[in-house]
Amino acid sequence: MKASKTGLWFGRGWLSLGYAFLYLPILALVVYSFNDSAIPNVWRGFTLKWYVALASDQELMAGLWLSLKIAFLTACGSVVLGTLAAFTLVKYRRFKGRTLFAGMTTAPLVMPEVVVGLSLLLMLVSVQRALGFPERGMTTIWIGHLLLGMAYATVVIQSRLQDLNPQLEEAAMDLGARPHQVFWLVTLPMIAQSLVSAWLLTFTISLDDVVLSAFLSGPGSTTMPLVIFSRARLGLNPSVNAVATVTIVIVAIGVALASYMIARAERQRARDLAAARRQ
Repeated sequence: MKASKTGLWFGRGWLSLGYAFLYLPILALVVYSFNDSAIPNVWRGFTLKWYVALASDQELMAGLWLSLKIAFLTACGSVVLGTLAAFTLVKYRRFKGRTLFAGMTTAPLVMPEVVVGLSLLLMLVSVQRALGFPERGMTTIWIGHLLLGMAYATVVIQSRLQDLNPQLEEAAMDLGARPHQVFWLVTLPMIAQSLVSAWLLTFTISLDDVVLSAFLSGPGSTTMPLVIFSRARLGLNPSVNAVATVTIVIVAIGVALASYMIARAERQRARDLAAARRQ
């Protein structure tokens, strides 16, 4: 009995240390965003002046807005392409080139971002010389983030599709539903949680990406991570803590809303199943 309690407290201790290691730096960043000192790690009192200064920091705000736009477009595009790729890999077990297709879909997950960024840069420069577009900027950054995000979305959605009961889709087709109706009315609602998870994951990956953005950005298209990275070389300004806190709040609200919606949908589905069983 004593040994089991010791093991329990030991596990809780390691878990607490892990959480502290992950979240104490974020908490410190939020606290020092209200620091009155111009030195980021020296506390001199509470103030909101860095948030006021943030509103007039055009470079940082422009970078934040650009990063949010790219992350939103990347998340939406990644979910669409990832769903199509995952559906193809799960539903069509045998077709010519399937192994190559699966490998190319997940290749960005195992390749260094430096290699991906450099190869995309060379390809896009060649395309621009031949066709005159696209110029390096928001579009090229979005293409790079979409390539990486699609790979993550495919893995998340594919794992959910593999766990689905195929008899539900077969029953819908037996009742007269056409393939596209089965997808929209049966399959899509059952994988909705994985779609939300993939959207949040790819949004976060795009929002804080530095390597691909550095290769694919152009004049007037500097994302927030690149602005922060360039300023870090000369010493961080406390306004960076403020914009990081704003970003944390935005992401936290999004995650909380998504978790609430997923939990509510799960409870509703459980009630529907219970009602069906009673009938």
